[in-house]
Amino acid sequence: MAMSVRLLGAIALVSLGIAGCGPTAARPTEKTEQQDGVRLVPLDIRTAKGTVHYKVEVAITPQEQSRGLMYRTSLPDHGGMIFPMTPPRPASFWMKNTYIPLDMIFIRPDGTIARIAANTIPENLEPVDSGEPVSAVLEIIGGGAAANGIAKGDKVSWKTPA
Repeated sequence: MAMSVRLLGAIALVSLGIAGCGPTAARPTEKTEQQDGVRLVPLDIRTAKGTVHYKVEVAITPQEQSRGLMYRTSLPDHGGMIFPMTPPRPASFWMKNTYIPLDMIFIRPDGTIARIAANTIPENLEPVDSGEPVSAVLEIIGGGAAANGIAKGDKVSWKTPA
């Protein structure tokens, strides 16, 4: 059973095409923070109503990217996880072993939001696709995008840890 779970995880990672890291834009004066051993970086989304500030985890290693937000039972309102992708490419995520609804925000290489998949269904195995090549995917609490006025075309920037 453990072998099949690891094999399934490896297949999922390959099928998602998630590897490497690269920021869209950085705020050089901001520093990476640690919270419970997790790297947190500032992430801003410029919306029509103003800038929304987040502190997010960065999934850099293949293991971090494969696990994502699986097994979490909560997520802060202005927290989440970003999955940087270099080079940009079409992305596809699923909700296996993810117990909370998430908004998946697909980010183009220029930092603009290409698509928002709102309130994805916990533990659903149906792929959620980016619809176009992206340089990152941001996962936040389900309903967070609508609650904060985040929309397609808004600009996302973050600092990737050194």
